[in-house]
Amino acid sequence: MTHIVVLGSTNMDLVTYVATAPQRGETVTGREFRTIPGGKGSNQAIAAARAGATASMIGAVGNDAYGLRLRETLEHSGVDTDFLRTVEGPSGTAHIVVDDEGGNAIVVIPGANGTVDHLSPGDEGLIATADALLLQLEIPLAAVVAGAEAARRHGVRTVLTPSPAQPLPPELLAVTDLLVPNEYEAVLLTDRTDPREAAAALLDLVPEVVVTLGATGCLYLRRGAEPLVVPAPHVTAVDSTGAGDTFAGALAVALAEEKPVREALSWAAAAAAISVQREGASVSMPYRPEIDKQYGA
Repeated sequence: MTHIVVLGSTNMDLVTYVATAPQRGETVTGREFRTIPGGKGSNQAIAAARAGATASMIGAVGNDAYGLRLRETLEHSGVDTDFLRTVEGPSGTAHIVVDDEGGNAIVVIPGANGTVDHLSPGDEGLIATADALLLQLEIPLAAVVAGAEAARRHGVRTVLTPSPAQPLPPELLAVTDLLVPNEYEAVLLTDRTDPREAAAALLDLVPEVVVTLGATGCLYLRRGAEPLVVPAPHVTAVDSTGAGDTFAGALAVALAEEKPVREALSWAAAAAAISVQREGASVSMPYRPEIDKQYGA
């Protein structure tokens, strides 16, 4: 079975649902509040496990009630948590406002994730067993670089979601195989406003790029190949939180299974399309039979 290792964050999502998100200085009345296990790392691990891979999580949770629930959620989804350490202090949290159009705004407080600033004993050995290593930017950059360098030493494919967007150091770009930004992140990373131009600029830095375009689909570029535009299934979005992580996790599984690139992208887009029709991040992620059904629809 395909083995996906994720080095990244675990957060408890504190989600408020409102008709319209408040502007600066404005107070609005929400209709619901929920606590939902999340974090970009945890989300991608769950997405990969539900998509049919053996998934392992490297990261940290706090020794609080949120930490217990975050670990239990990963394990319930079939993710190996042997390398998810527990540290003193609070777990990470993400404070999310979701409007009635499915859009969101997020503030992340790192908590325990801030302690993941290096690889711990055994982490590199686990990475060496993977078919792909998934990375994001909700843990200190030093650990992201160390994980990617470990993957490169062992011939493991690295898939980096550059979120939250920030300048990427040359040493990280040098060991990144596939970069998966959304439109906003691609613009911030390149100062280009057109997704095609942004993707082309990123291709000067890494061998492969997928720019996710929300309801439009995604744009794929690889050095020496023609660009691919893959549409997304037409669905009505309820909550887009975690859709990008669902896409990244499913895509890593599909590519590790050696699906053709266009098929892998369409399959991952099908997974993301299912997730946006449900509230929450990790709880919205589909299982493989659901993805296969949506993909074949």
